[in-house]
Amino acid sequence: MISKVKAALANIMGGSGASSSQHSTPVANGSVVPSRHLPERLAVKFPFERPSFLELTPEELQLAADHIHRPVITPPEGRRLLWNAGYAEVINAGKSQNNEDQACCEVVYVERRDDDSRRNSFSSTEDQEEVCNTHATQNKEVSELFFHHWGLFDGHAGPGAAIMASKLLHLQICDQLRDIVDILQKSSVPPPICLSNEVKTQSGPQAEESPTDEDRVLTNEAACRFHQEKQVSHESLVIGAIENAFKQMDQQIEHKRSTYHALGGCCAMAVVYLLGKLYVANAGDSRAIIIRNGKVIPMSREFTPESERQRLQFLAFLQPELLGNEFTHLEFPRRIQYKELGRRMLFRDHSMTGWAYKLIEEDDLKFPLIYGEGKKARVMATIGVTRGLGDHDLKVYNSNIHIKPFLSCLPEVRVYDLAKQDHCPDDVMVLGTDGLWDVTNDKEVADVVANVLSEYGPDHPRRFTMVAHELVLRSRGILKERGWRLANEKLGSGDDISVFVIPLGGPGTYT
Repeated sequence: MISKVKAALANIMGGSGASSSQHSTPVANGSVVPSRHLPERLAVKFPFERPSFLELTPEELQLAADHIHRPVITPPEGRRLLWNAGYAEVINAGKSQNNEDQACCEVVYVERRDDDSRRNSFSSTEDQEEVCNTHATQNKEVSELFFHHWGLFDGHAGPGAAIMASKLLHLQICDQLRDIVDILQKSSVPPPICLSNEVKTQSGPQAEESPTDEDRVLTNEAACRFHQEKQVSHESLVIGAIENAFKQMDQQIEHKRSTYHALGGCCAMAVVYLLGKLYVANAGDSRAIIIRNGKVIPMSREFTPESERQRLQFLAFLQPELLGNEFTHLEFPRRIQYKELGRRMLFRDHSMTGWAYKLIEEDDLKFPLIYGEGKKARVMATIGVTRGLGDHDLKVYNSNIHIKPFLSCLPEVRVYDLAKQDHCPDDVMVLGTDGLWDVTNDKEVADVVANVLSEYGPDHPRRFTMVAHELVLRSRGILKERGWRLANEKLGSGDDISVFVIPLGGPGTYT
């Protein structure tokens, strides 16, 4: 086992995945509406590409792939994204053949689900993309409900899963929202929503109608005890729709990974603006912050083996067979040696936040489920993130032990009520993949935002693009004899870096 683990730690995960381009239709405000004719084009495997809103020529695409000079890429002048948001990216310093980050920026209209329509069946042979895209319409008149969407997808072991998610996750969100269109459009103040098929909650003029015999039966003491209702807010419904969309997207990647070469996996961050609120959904180690009046408001957290230690250990405790008799779910301050059998050693398990002593047994000599510290921590000596999409074929090196059961596709969703806040022209949300946050902290990001926006007035059309450009440039650093270096001579980021800077002025920002 020791030789396997050493090989796993030394192995650099790589590979190329194919992906396919989604053709989209630009609209007047600079956003993109997905085409409902997408399924035919998806019949071919995804070719590698950069985000469509960059509008790169073949020559520019070749320049963007330069691992030596690593130019910072931004949308062309005149190309305005949703809310006039800024975007910039740079390829890695040779870590992988392609830039494995992907991004998308969309506006999607949501149609009401017909009574006779049915939910996607991902276990069938039905074309999932067609189900999603049939209801992503280009015509605003079809529905008054629509949402704005920004996404960052940090791929690993190939760009395939990241590209597929960037093309389809917003459509999965759209499909989930179709079930609650009527509820969301009725009122800004949500009425009680009945979670029981037997009990219905009445509101409005009809609430005073005389109860029927059936109603009277259901109000007896036994019915009240077994048919309880819950108050469910609109916000909770939207959060649930986003969470379920991530799960469906993960299943879609699993079932289509061979057809579309969507190999590997990706961390996924999606920001949805709907009915005055920003929903920030994060599964992975990308992060988002809001900078309001110079103060930083965290809108996500990183999901790593260290931050999710207890969840991983608890799963291993419940299902020890997932460890393949090669790993232990317990954590020790260091590797246990054979000569230490019978001695007392500090440990902790899934139920503990602190440390205690135990007698070392032979099972404790197994390799730990979580090994390493900080950015070097790995699950089963294999992967450094614990949430994301894909990775269905990922195994411990030279073994048949699957990693996926420990990797959750469920995002954490945080909500920011944009409609209840007053914002100045310099208030923004910054989204970045880990290539940014590995070398730049929140305060440094806020300082860059303030400095750049002070140079470009509120009327400058590319002020937020210039912020994104500067953030990427500073995190990449300058190429010197000793590699890419920051201004303080520390190592710059050698990873792919992608950054959105979204002004908090709302939809009117780009009109």
